[in-house]
Amino acid sequence: MATLSTPQPCVRLQIDAPAPLRLWHLTSLDAPTVAFVWTLVFAWVVHVRLPLWLPIVVSLSAWACYIGDRLMDTRRVHRSIFGLYKSGSLRERHHFHWRNRKLLLPIAIFAGCAALILVLRFMPFHAQERDSALAIATVAYFGSIHSPSHSSNRRRRTLLPKELLVALVFTLACAAPAFTRVSSHYELLLLPAVIFIALAWLNCHAIETWETSFIQTATGIHKLAYRLATAAFVIAIAAAFLHAPRVAALLVMATISAALIGLLDQFRDRLTPLSLRIAADLVLLTPLALLPFA
Repeated sequence: MATLSTPQPCVRLQIDAPAPLRLWHLTSLDAPTVAFVWTLVFAWVVHVRLPLWLPIVVSLSAWACYIGDRLMDTRRVHRSIFGLYKSGSLRERHHFHWRNRKLLLPIAIFAGCAALILVLRFMPFHAQERDSALAIATVAYFGSIHSPSHSSNRRRRTLLPKELLVALVFTLACAAPAFTRVSSHYELLLLPAVIFIALAWLNCHAIETWETSFIQTATGIHKLAYRLATAAFVIAIAAAFLHAPRVAALLVMATISAALIGLLDQFRDRLTPLSLRIAADLVLLTPLALLPFA
């Protein structure tokens, strides 16, 4: 007599990122790549041609900060005595950094020192004074997030949420070279800067939400993403009517990036967690399409 077999649940195959992209993310090269592109495109909006060393400084600084942040996050978990920070909070990028800390820590130190040398060698003193405020904000961020008192007290909160603070510091660091070199029409950078702060925050918030929720759990990220995309597109149309075509073009790129984050949220079950994280950073590179016109 034939027996009825129990139907097996359908398992959807998840797309994995190619090896070069995985290495790009795991070595923290994603942040400096985005920083390089955003620094150049902010300058392009206001017709400023930056010397090559400036976006390199921003990229090297971002690389050093992200490597340091991931190493300190992992160190904090490994040294936790009371178990307040569980190893489950660590992601593949953290484990990669910890396994390769003897290589990555010297790289971070070298990147930071190289950025400092370039600043001291090429940046005028008055510009160094202006940019020191951003450096102080970055140091304050690391101090608030990684201080021993913060590590031992889960209830303590910083003045701003971590995702928003990262978005502010990152975007302002990318926009600062253009702001300090434009002679007029500063207002052309204001709205794009605000939109890109929101975009950077959305990126950080989406990644944090995806990594702490189940695939089947509704996150609402796509609703936030589509609202941001709509706002950016409306402002882009207004900029076009106000004869600011470069502002409009940049905001269209922000529109596309935000919409793509929304799509990633809706179809995140089709990507591996690592691929989803990589894709979330890749969509921030849409302004790269504008650089051939620089």
